[in-house]
Amino acid sequence: MTRQLLAIYNYHTADIASLPQLSINDFRDVIINNVDQGLRISSLFGVGQNENVKLIVVLADDRQGILYLASTEVKENFKSLTPDCPQAHWFEREIAEQFGIVPLEHPWLKPIRFHKSYTNNDAWNRPADTKIQPGITDFFRVQGNEIHEVAVGPVHAGIIEPGHFRFQCNGENVLHLEISLGYQHRGIEQKMKGSPHNRSVQYMQTLAGDTTIGHTLTYCGNLEALSACSVPVRAQVLRGIALELERLANHTGDLGALAGDVGYLPTSSFCGRIRGDFLNMTALLCGNRFGRNFLCPGGTAYDMNPQQIDELSSRLSAAFKDVKNAVNCLFTTPSVLSRFDDIGILLKQTAKDLGIVGPVARASGLDNDSRYNFASGIYQFQQVPVATWDTNDVFARAYIRWLEIQHSVAFIQNQLDTLPNGSVRTNPKPLGKNKITVGITEGWRGEICHTAITDATGGISHYKIVDPSFHNWMGLAVVLRNQQISDFPLCNKSFNLSYCGHDL
Repeated sequence: MTRQLLAIYNYHTADIASLPQLSINDFRDVIINNVDQGLRISSLFGVGQNENVKLIVVLADDRQGILYLASTEVKENFKSLTPDCPQAHWFEREIAEQFGIVPLEHPWLKPIRFHKSYTNNDAWNRPADTKIQPGITDFFRVQGNEIHEVAVGPVHAGIIEPGHFRFQCNGENVLHLEISLGYQHRGIEQKMKGSPHNRSVQYMQTLAGDTTIGHTLTYCGNLEALSACSVPVRAQVLRGIALELERLANHTGDLGALAGDVGYLPTSSFCGRIRGDFLNMTALLCGNRFGRNFLCPGGTAYDMNPQQIDELSSRLSAAFKDVKNAVNCLFTTPSVLSRFDDIGILLKQTAKDLGIVGPVARASGLDNDSRYNFASGIYQFQQVPVATWDTNDVFARAYIRWLEIQHSVAFIQNQLDTLPNGSVRTNPKPLGKNKITVGITEGWRGEICHTAITDATGGISHYKIVDPSFHNWMGLAVVLRNQQISDFPLCNKSFNLSYCGHDL
């Protein structure tokens, strides 16, 4: 079936004219059959095409490190993929919302961001003057005398992003959780048209603030592919260091938050402080704790001198010693383990069926990691071990973070010890005309996928972003089934998904 697909490597380009255009039936069959054989939907999106909509799919072959692309055209509706391929569930809802194209027989066709269609069509037949508001929709309801409903959010305790959760419960037992997002939608993909322009990088840096490096690196990689720009080796190393520091800060913060959710204050307090130490190391690179303005197309905006390298190495060793002590306390405390074990089970087959990515997938035994499967930049030469665990629960999702912390520290120390000489930036050339490229980066939450298409002038005509949270929110809903509602904060933090990264 892959003969009907265009095969490209990560951060490589192809002529848009070489993209196969299949009939909708062949398009469906190609996706369903290849997913059944182990491929995964990395991206599935629509592009406005006069009166029609062109659907483009990116299938990831994690074993071979190849991306397969194909397209089809639809007008008013098409037969939904979701009943035969659950990975398409969220993508088809997005297509329906953006273009008013209805995936017929979709089992749960509802808006995901609650914004008006890019076209004049509306998949829900709402009047043209309808005021569309996030969360205003019909929610699934379980009927019964002993059933009650619990609505949480979108405003939550603490300084966190907005999202709405609707629980159907029998006593304390959760029968169904429905997640409603869209409160953070800013229309970033639409604003990327015509780029690169002065604000393009800023959009990427603020798309999901805790993943500044991950998203900006993916964007820069796409521009470099489209312009045939070769990034200096020293810059590739510095980029890898920044990406792993971002992983360290967030994984450490997550372990502290998980400790806090079960009332274990020593690790909660320590990790909160140590997270700040890792953020300060990123500030050492560029002056910003989240890595803003460090990356640019062609390389990095800043270099490191020998004094900074020594200081970063010293800080890293000290922070790792501290986080090791804090985590050892967490994983040797029986009361903590009793709350982590067998909570929020996400079976391996379920994770595979839903297309789950990142540490959550690896905690269910899937060995997918884009740093290994789709290696780019420094990861082509310096591999990071893929950490997996197979207990499928909150403990696994916490322990995976600890394993990855160890691997990231070792990676950074090795890069600092062997940092090559040379420049850190190459000026990129104009973008190729009528091209398509796909860039994949393993952010700390999982796979980030950006697809860029250029027009006849060399400007970006379409830019598609898939944050790892887009794949994983449904996984959180699934693990809450038959769980106690009091376990929701713990399960939620073990996923720690992005609202704004999803809402764009």
